[in-house]
Amino acid sequence: MSGAVNGQHGIEEYDYVVVGGGSGGAAVAARLSEDPDVTVALVEAGPSDVGDDAVLQVTRWMELLESGYDWDYPVEPQEHGNSFMRHARARVLGGCSSHNSCIAFWAPREDLDDWAGKHGADGWQAENTYPLYRRLESNADGGDGHGTDGPVRIRSVPPTDQCGVALLDACEETGIPRVRFNTGETVVNGANFFQINVREDGVRSSSSVSYLHPIIDRRPNFTLLTGLRAKKLVIDDGRCTGVDVLDSDLIHTRRIGARREVVLSAGAVDSPKLLMLSGIGPGEHLREFGLDVVVDAPGVGENLQDHPEGVIQWEAKQPMPATSTQWWEIGIFTTTEDGLDRPDLMFHYGSVPFDMHTVRQGYPTTENGFCLTPNVTHARSRGTVRLRSIDFRDKPKVDPRYFTDPHDMRVMVEGIKLARRIVGQPAMAAWAGRELYPGPDVRTDDEIADYIRRTHNTVYHPAGTVRMGAPDDDGSPLDPQLRVKGVRGLRVADASVMPELTTVNPNITTMMIGERCADLLKSAARE
Repeated sequence: MSGAVNGQHGIEEYDYVVVGGGSGGAAVAARLSEDPDVTVALVEAGPSDVGDDAVLQVTRWMELLESGYDWDYPVEPQEHGNSFMRHARARVLGGCSSHNSCIAFWAPREDLDDWAGKHGADGWQAENTYPLYRRLESNADGGDGHGTDGPVRIRSVPPTDQCGVALLDACEETGIPRVRFNTGETVVNGANFFQINVREDGVRSSSSVSYLHPIIDRRPNFTLLTGLRAKKLVIDDGRCTGVDVLDSDLIHTRRIGARREVVLSAGAVDSPKLLMLSGIGPGEHLREFGLDVVVDAPGVGENLQDHPEGVIQWEAKQPMPATSTQWWEIGIFTTTEDGLDRPDLMFHYGSVPFDMHTVRQGYPTTENGFCLTPNVTHARSRGTVRLRSIDFRDKPKVDPRYFTDPHDMRVMVEGIKLARRIVGQPAMAAWAGRELYPGPDVRTDDEIADYIRRTHNTVYHPAGTVRMGAPDDDGSPLDPQLRVKGVRGLRVADASVMPELTTVNPNITTMMIGERCADLLKSAARE
C-alpha cells in the first residue's frame, strides 16, 4: 500500500501526493491517509524533525533563524523599508510550525467572513471553518467552544514572568484590559499571555509532531519522503500527474506520480515559485525565462502580504526571567482609529533582547532587557514573489514592498508611541530602565518613521501569493475549493491561499486550511 512502482515508466505512484510537509501539508497528508483504501505520499525537501531537540524544543526557536533549517530568503532592496530583511522559511518537516514561536490563534470571525464575502472564497466563512479549529485542537482551556481531542495541543502561557505581569498591569492603566484569547469573540482592545501550541513537556505541537509523528511507520498507506526537493510539477494534457524531485544523490531526477490529485503545500514563497517553474503564472514573466506557459495566471506571485514589525527595547532594572515557555509570551491588541471591528495594531512582548537590525544601525544593546514589537495587523502594502532564474535551486525574488502604502507606517509610528505610554505607567516603574532604541531623543513622527524604515523586521508571516477567490475572478489563481484554475488534479493548501492575511499569527489557521483541503479532497473522491 505504500506506493506501487510503474515499471514501464519507472514512476512511483500514489493516489495523492502532497508536496511540502509544512503546517498545511502535514494536516492534508495525515487526514487523507485516515482512509486505508488510498495511498498518500508526503514529499518534504528538508530533514525529519523526529528526535531533533533543536527543532522540537520550542525555547530554542531563535537558534533556527538563518541556520541549516532555514531557506533564509533575502528581500529585494526596499524603497521604504529595511533592505537587510530576511524571510525565514523552514527547511524541516513541519515547516514553519517547526521553526516559529508557536503562538496559537484562531482567526477572528470577521477575517474568515471577509474571505468568503469580500474576496469570493465561498465556503470559508467562520460558520464553516470554526468547527475545523475545534477539530484540530486539544485545548487545555476546555469549554464548549474548544476542541479537546484534536491532534494539536494548545494551552495558555502560565503567568510566571513578573515583568510580563507588570506589563499587563500597565496595559490596564493605559486602558487596555486583560482578556482571554481564542474564546470566539474578536479581541479589538485587550492583552494577556498567549495561548501556544506547545506540550506541557516543552515540545512544540507543530504540524509534524501533531499530525505526522503518530502515523509515521504506523500507517502502511502513508509514505513519508524527506530530503527530496521539488523541481517541477508534471502536467500532462492539462492535468497534474505528479512532481519531479531532485533525488537524495543530488544528481538524478525522480518522478512521484499521483493517480488522483497533487496538493502543493510549499508555503507562500515556494508554492508560487514551483507553480511558475511549472508554467503556471504571469505569462509575460514566464516567457522572460523561456518557460512554456501552461496557464497564464497573473495572480501567481502577486498579493504578497506580511505583518511588518518594529521594535522598542528597554534595559531592565531587575533580572529578567531565566526560563520561559518560548520568550515571547504576551500579546497586546488595540486600534489606532475609531470604528474598527478588528485591531489594526498588535504587539508581542519579548523577555529577551531583540537587536537583529538595531545593532547594525549603531544602537546600544543589552542582555538583560525586554521589548515590545508593534506590528500592523492588516498591512495594505502588497508585494510580489518572482523567479530569479529557471534554476529550481535559485532563491526567488521576494519583494514585500514594505510601507509603500502610508497606512502601514502611520500604524507603526502610533505603535511606538503607545508602547512608550504603556511602559511609562506606574506598574512598570520597577522594571523599565533606559530606552535603548529608538531612544528618548527620537520623538517626532518623522524621526520615528525614519527609525522604523532602517530597523524594522517581520513577524515572518508571508501570505496571499496564490490566493483563492471566486471562480470567475481572473486575479485569483485558485477557486474556493483550492483548485488551481486551468489545471485538473492540482490544489494548493498553505498560507499562500489566503486572500487576506489574518489579523493574528496565522500558523493555526494554516493548519486549518490543511484540514479543509483534506475535506474537499475526500468530498471530491465521493462524487
